[in-house]
Amino acid sequence: MTDRTITTVNPATETELARYERMNDDQMFEALKACHDAFDEWRLTPATRRAEIIARIGQQLSSRKEELAQLMTDEVGKLIGDSRDEVDLCAAICEWTAKQGPEVLADEHRSLQDGRQGIITYSPVGVIYGIQPWNFPAYQAVRYSIANLMAGNGVLLKHAANCTGSGLLLREIYESAGLPKNLFTVMTIDHDQSDKLIAHELVRGVTMTGSASGGSIIAKTAGEHLKKTVLELGSNDAYLVLEDADLDLAVKTCVAGRIYNNGETCVNAKRFIVTDAVYDAFVERYVDAMSKVVAGNPNDEETGLGPMARGDLRDTLHQQVRDSVDKGARIACGGSLPGGQGYYYPATVLTDVKPGQPAYDEELFGPVASVIRAEDDEDAMRIANDSRFGLGGGIFSKDEARATELARTHFDTGMVFINHFNLATPEMPFGGVKDSGYGREHGGFGMREFVNAKAIAIAA
Repeated sequence: MTDRTITTVNPATETELARYERMNDDQMFEALKACHDAFDEWRLTPATRRAEIIARIGQQLSSRKEELAQLMTDEVGKLIGDSRDEVDLCAAICEWTAKQGPEVLADEHRSLQDGRQGIITYSPVGVIYGIQPWNFPAYQAVRYSIANLMAGNGVLLKHAANCTGSGLLLREIYESAGLPKNLFTVMTIDHDQSDKLIAHELVRGVTMTGSASGGSIIAKTAGEHLKKTVLELGSNDAYLVLEDADLDLAVKTCVAGRIYNNGETCVNAKRFIVTDAVYDAFVERYVDAMSKVVAGNPNDEETGLGPMARGDLRDTLHQQVRDSVDKGARIACGGSLPGGQGYYYPATVLTDVKPGQPAYDEELFGPVASVIRAEDDEDAMRIANDSRFGLGGGIFSKDEARATELARTHFDTGMVFINHFNLATPEMPFGGVKDSGYGREHGGFGMREFVNAKAIAIAA
């Protein structure tokens, strides 16, 4: 019999935090219907009014930052500083969306060749179902929900079980800011129920963030019912250290880019492709810096690395490291399972990384860096694109114009960061290509993913 209880656990202490009851099917469909009813009114609300409420959501997120940040740290082991940064990003998304949303969604007027007048209006389509992971409990939910609420849609959230509390707190924050009840609904359901929800006629679109394998399943299920999907999936983002790179900047940034959020981020820096001319110097400095990363209590401001979110995730990561070593990779630092309490894994660097190893071919979702030697800058670009993934990437070079041209013309990813590491910016599109998914969020693009671009033509 399926367990109908969700239990959350603190990954730093392995102690139980809370228990939540899953919905049964009747409750699930009642919640969907209530969300659709709320949408039916919300879609008629002027965009300027929606923007006012979204602005207040951002203000409420800021005012309750410590509460939400602490809960996220307790549920998934994020460093408390990273949790606070995440809430700040969520508030910034709300602020930008509130300011720009009415203009992004405004009608467009066109004069047609035959003398008629045309209007393009971006109409909301209904209830959008979001399936979200645990690594950014607030941001993942805010990213798609705020865009769709601004567009006039209703929103359902199926959050990862281990951050159920964060999802429920977000709902409370949204409603405290004046969002109509049921318009943002948290669905405490299992995977089998999720498939039934996707199939329901009142669900008009599905967005999912997670693994490539999980995204393939969701896309297939949605496709069977002719539902549009937006997928933001995994990646093994490559950061190129070219021959003219500032090595001090590259080393410092590549450490931060690998261990940020305990290394559990789709768009983390993961593969470090270093040209032969600077390879030895970079590796020496990089290994030294990664060796000095201090793991410990995520609530301690001095801690550099917290625990992984779950024990099974740590086990999977360690097996990928062992499999890579068995196939020729070398552990330059870390790579051993620590004893004691909590799901900790040390900052780890693998060298001699080659095709056929998990460290080269797969996503290592944790604080493990893969360093790959390239013959020259051209070879580095080739290796970067030698991946089934394409979410983000980076280039370190003192020649910004050349790096920009490589990013524009040759880097086969959705995002490229030059001489820095970044996650997401409200003003810029976020998303990937290849097995990293499709569709875009942020920068106004997310507000138009699930709308009806309706053409209205008026006779001359």
